[in-house]
Parts: sequence; C-alpha cells; structure tokens
Amino acid sequence: MNRIHTMFSELRKKGETALIPFITAGDPDVKTTEALVLEMAAKGADLIELGLPFSDPLADGPTIQAASQRALAAGMNTKKFFELVRRVRKKSGIPLVLMGYYNPLFKYGLERFARDAAAAGIDGTIIPDLPLEEAGPWMQAAQRAGLANIFLIAPNTPPERIEKIGRASKGFLYYVSVTGITGARNDLPPELSEGLTLARKLVDIPLAVGFGISRPEQVAMLARFADGIIVGSAIVKIVERHAGNPAGAVKEVGEFVKRLKDAARPA
Repeated sequence: MNRIHTMFSELRKKGETALIPFITAGDPDVKTTEALVLEMAAKGADLIELGLPFSDPLADGPTIQAASQRALAAGMNTKKFFELVRRVRKKSGIPLVLMGYYNPLFKYGLERFARDAAAAGIDGTIIPDLPLEEAGPWMQAAQRAGLANIFLIAPNTPPERIEKIGRASKGFLYYVSVTGITGARNDLPPELSEGLTLARKLVDIPLAVGFGISRPEQVAMLARFADGIIVGSAIVKIVERHAGNPAGAVKEVGEFVKRLKDAARPA
C-alpha cells in the first residue's frame, strides 16, 4: 500500500487531520531543504510537498515564485531533486509528494521521470498545469511506477466534474480554497466550508485543502471539513526571512509546523 494511503488510514482511526507543509526544494540550498524536511517530519507533519522549481510556475503566487527563482539560481534541477529525495528517504519514511509543472516532466520523459521519482522515494505527484483531459500518458506512467497522481479542484468546479476528477485522483484530491494563485491570506472565503462539505460527499478519496492557509486557527477550522490541510507560502516566507541563517529557518519552521499540527488534532 502506498505511504499516502497508509497515512490517511492511520489518521482516520485517530480522528486526526493530516498536516501537509510545502517547501521549494533547493531554497535556499539542498542541505537546508533536507534539514527542513526532517525537522517538519519530527514536529508532526504527516506528508510533505516538495516543489520542483520551474521558471514559469503558473499556479504560484509571488512568494513561491521567488522561492523557485532562488532554488534555480542555486543550481537545483531534476537530478539534484531526486538525489535530495534519496537522502531524505534514508532517514525518514514520511510520505513525500512532488509538486511540479508538466514541462520538466515532458522534457525528462514521462516514463523515465515516473520511474526515477518512484525509485528515489516519491509517493505521489501534483501537476497543477496538467488538466485531466490531457493527463492520460502521465497517469499511465505514474500508475506503472506506483505513484499517486493527485489532481486539483476549485470552488467553481461543477459537481459532475468533481466526481470525474475524484475518480481519476490517487492518494488524495487537492481542493484549492480560492480561485487564483497560491499565497498566505488573512481571511478565507466564508463559503469554503460549504464547498468542502459538498466535495466530500461527491468523492471517496481523502480531500486536502490548500492555498491561502497560514494560521493555526484556520487549520483548526478547516480540520472539521477536510482530511488534510496544506500550508505552503507561510512556510516559504519563513525560509525567505532567514536568508543567510539556515539554522534559524529550520528552527522557526519546525516550531510553526508544530503549532499547525496541534491545531489539526481533535480538541
């Protein structure tokens, strides 16, 4: 059984919601990324999204775009990404999901990319610019390699399409909390709980919500409606704030993740 499925199954038995932090691989450097992953796992993260940096990240806001640029400038590429994952996998069994864009996968070769990602220790992928109708070749490659292919839905996705995308997704279904790009927000849409409730009725797969979530109180509120909570930009901002001080970044991110995970547990 895939590590993602096992994680959600175990948390469901405990009545817990999964905390899923995101960081960009290679920001500010590979060594710090490895330390961040291990620290987040130690402080309660249940699954970690690792961003494969790309020069034109269409779904990402300024914070993660800047992180991608920093990582690319520091020399991060697909080969180094897989090397990083292999090192992490020797020290931790936490589920790891690659979040990246289709162009690098296509250029690398879909079959080869899926095979190498799985061999390195990746459990699933999120490709935000790959719509379901064009995803057939990648879905086949991912399935053969044992990767969970995770699709996204949004507040304006029609119910019949939610059902269709839910059937195609593996691991979990990513519910984008707002229409737009990633980025920490002070307020989430008041209708978000209604959208999550509807989506959970329409799909059998675990539902994780992301985009804009930045505070423990938001996590606590959303934990009643989702199986997983994804937090990205707020964590990437901490890394950016500690430029030149990797140890400080690791410490503060770990403390932040602990507060987020505490909020994801039942009261």
